[in-house]
Amino acid sequence: MKFNRRQGLKAAAATAAATGAIAAAAPREAMSQTRAETLRQVMGGVINSLDATMLGGTREGFGLVMNTYDRLCSMGRKPVSTGGFTFDLDNIRGELAERIDRSADGLTYTFHIRQNATWHDGTPVTAEDVKWSLDRSVSARSLAPPQMSMSSYTSPDQYKIVGEKVVEVKLPRSDRLALGNLSTPYAMMINSKLAKQHATSDDPWAINYLKENQAGGGAYIVESHRPGQQLQLRRNDNWKNGLNGELPFFRRIIMQTVPEAATRASLVERGDADLCIDLAASDVPAIESRNRAKVVAIPQGNTFQCIVFNTRVAPFDNPKVRRAFALALPYDAMFQAALFSRGSKYYGATWTHAPNGNFPQPLGINQDLDRAKALLAEAGFPNGLETTFTYAVSMSAFVDPMAALLQEALGRIGVRVAIQKLPDAQIGTLIVERRLPFFTDLGSAWLPSPDYFFRLYYSGETRWNYSGWQNAEVTAMAQEARFTLDQARYDDICRRMIDISLEQMPHVMLWSGNHEAVMSKDISGYTYWFHRMVDWRDLKRG
Repeated sequence: MKFNRRQGLKAAAATAAATGAIAAAAPREAMSQTRAETLRQVMGGVINSLDATMLGGTREGFGLVMNTYDRLCSMGRKPVSTGGFTFDLDNIRGELAERIDRSADGLTYTFHIRQNATWHDGTPVTAEDVKWSLDRSVSARSLAPPQMSMSSYTSPDQYKIVGEKVVEVKLPRSDRLALGNLSTPYAMMINSKLAKQHATSDDPWAINYLKENQAGGGAYIVESHRPGQQLQLRRNDNWKNGLNGELPFFRRIIMQTVPEAATRASLVERGDADLCIDLAASDVPAIESRNRAKVVAIPQGNTFQCIVFNTRVAPFDNPKVRRAFALALPYDAMFQAALFSRGSKYYGATWTHAPNGNFPQPLGINQDLDRAKALLAEAGFPNGLETTFTYAVSMSAFVDPMAALLQEALGRIGVRVAIQKLPDAQIGTLIVERRLPFFTDLGSAWLPSPDYFFRLYYSGETRWNYSGWQNAEVTAMAQEARFTLDQARYDDICRRMIDISLEQMPHVMLWSGNHEAVMSKDISGYTYWFHRMVDWRDLKRG
């Protein structure tokens, strides 16, 4: 490749500016600390709210909330073969709660708050704080109530103070994900006395205040925040709610927004930053080959990319058309073009009926052009048809090459595809209004349980049921699975839902890209969490 001197100077200047900004970010107190005690992370996105449950909040805020607020409980983590750790939905421990009691019928959870737990301002955590926080999670005009309802939390009446530091939670039915949802950012515990001082009649849950201020008690405290530029935190040395009561290793965290991916990569490789998690898959092999930084690649078992058919408009209201399209796709070529095969395939299995109830998993779908042509003819399109394939501008880096392969392959069965890229906001509106016939999107489940996937992505009227598909049997089974305590029955239900979805093909499950964290070689303990952001509490240097 020919070197462009002007571009090289521009990149060097950007790197120098970002490096200088990182150094300038630390006050004299931080500069006096050892390098080992400060973690510097660079990111392409921004944190636009200190309360991630706010409508319109960016995803980066979820990682912040997990570190600056506690929840009653926390998911565990488990090692993965590729290095690092991933979260464990089946292993939940107390966080702000030192003990969790569950009734035999699964309808009542009793949370015993740690006796020595305090908020950032030093005041004790009370049962009243916990009750107010839970009430807020189901009542505020925020992102929290829809998520909480996914595990049967819908009313403040479900939460009751039953002792000095004891709160009881009632469920209408035993719900498999009751504790899982209380481990997410949506159930963050808030210093209610502080928050209520800034509440108003129009804003009873202090949403406006908490957007720019914190009222938590988590492992880190926000020292300064310049939206769109950088965030600085210091460790809460009075935090008692970690695993085995341990404090995080890092005393200070500096997060800086650096828009250019090449500059972010250079900062980590040069040792001027410690961590970056949002580089393109195409950039990672080169970083690995240079061996100046460490790459931890962790499978994202709760995410997927899919190709979606709008099942409410012709011709995609016909399952034969949907299956014909699915059978025409060159899966391996698209996987290589989009992600350099860095991820997990959700295609390529040879089974006819699901062998187990796990989901997502590789499904029984492979390219078969002859069968695709036959199905298209059976559906009434022996001479093919025309359609439009749409995707968001933000996906261009990995969907552009994939879309070209898709267009070529469908052309071989007589389908003429026009490609269009649209702004992300416009895409979201068109999906909600069911106006896109054929497109690609990404999904991520906070609670990667098979019934949760089917409730969220294969039923209902939400934006997340991308295809608008409605199948009465799947909808009923997903709800039954949610509440059953019989594991054998649960697995049977999930296998049946997988078989129906594969037969009806409302969307084509493609793959999940790896979560690839690029970091200094002396950083260890990295964990992939369901919110896909960094938990600084897990990390160590050395």
